[in-house]
Amino acid sequence: MSILQQRRWAIGSLFFISGLLFSSWASRIPDFQSGFQLSEGQLGTLLLGLPVGSMIALPLAAWAVYKFGSRWVIVLGISLYMIALISLGMADSSTQLAFLVIVFGLMGNFMNISLNTQAIDIENGYGKNIINSFHGLWSLAGFTGAGVGAIMINYEVGPMTHYLFVGSIGILVVSWASFYIRPEQEGATSPQLILKRPDPLLLRIGLVGFCGMLCEGCMFDWSGIYMAKEIGAAPRLVPFGFFAFMGAMAIGRFLADRVANSVGKITVLKFSGALICLGLLIPVLIPHFWAAIIGFTAVGLGTAAVIPLSYSIAGRSDTYPPSVAIALVSTLSFFGFLIGPPLIGFVAEIFNLKTSFFVIAIMGSIITLLVSVRKQLLVLGVKN
Repeated sequence: MSILQQRRWAIGSLFFISGLLFSSWASRIPDFQSGFQLSEGQLGTLLLGLPVGSMIALPLAAWAVYKFGSRWVIVLGISLYMIALISLGMADSSTQLAFLVIVFGLMGNFMNISLNTQAIDIENGYGKNIINSFHGLWSLAGFTGAGVGAIMINYEVGPMTHYLFVGSIGILVVSWASFYIRPEQEGATSPQLILKRPDPLLLRIGLVGFCGMLCEGCMFDWSGIYMAKEIGAAPRLVPFGFFAFMGAMAIGRFLADRVANSVGKITVLKFSGALICLGLLIPVLIPHFWAAIIGFTAVGLGTAAVIPLSYSIAGRSDTYPPSVAIALVSTLSFFGFLIGPPLIGFVAEIFNLKTSFFVIAIMGSIITLLVSVRKQLLVLGVKN
């Protein structure tokens, strides 16, 4: 096995562990809400800690990767990410939990920036597009984490024991992978790229990614709550909504490139937006267990292609080099992931969760509207 292949396996395994850590937190959010007796509005406020931590990490992680290289940021970051998850399970007050959520969000964005820096460098070494496979592994980890969460809940295992189990797996993987992570090529990254303002064309693509990630954030943090409160699912069945979403998204990401090559990127994005909208409306209009499973599966398939294809379109910009364009779109997209979950909590506090999911469904339809303005996308060289 070549050094490049070893790096790919190592970074792929860390994408998986990063996704497993995040999905393990997400699968137990209903437990934290009930355990600390939080209303939807209070939970929404608590979840604001994730974007707060992520925004704090944005300039810090960019500087750290630029200064020390992504290798050291990854090794230290993934270790602290595991510690932050385990600490969440040990929280004994809502104030302590809120602080730890901020720390968890901070370390999550450190991993997002540093791992993607390594992934892009490995992709350059291969000379072909392989970054989707890394994101597919992250989604597969979410699917796995939801399944582990369902088992833990079914056997009434508390969050702390659950997170210690996940953390022990992470330690083993990190201990192996750290030997194969290599520094990226010098000058491959710049901390200024993440904060640079996009032009109008990339802004449009960034808005597509924003809507897609907003819908993803909705499912990560609120699918379990929706299953419990609006669907009335038994506790052991609550995680299966998130499980269906993550499984569908993982499968969709591994298939997205093949489908796009057959029917075109624009057609796939149009269909993705419509599928997200339909998938969110189904459990709103038909509040039953199997309807919710079908709907959440549709949302998973719909969101799967949005971010990878947004990056692909941005990479064909004639205004910026591909790496710069992708960094700009990635930053805009990430805001959707951060804003979505707290937004749902605030809307649910004023109205109800069904209204919140209806609002997010509209965001899915906006994806279809944005990519239907073909003239703007054709300027980027995208032909359907």
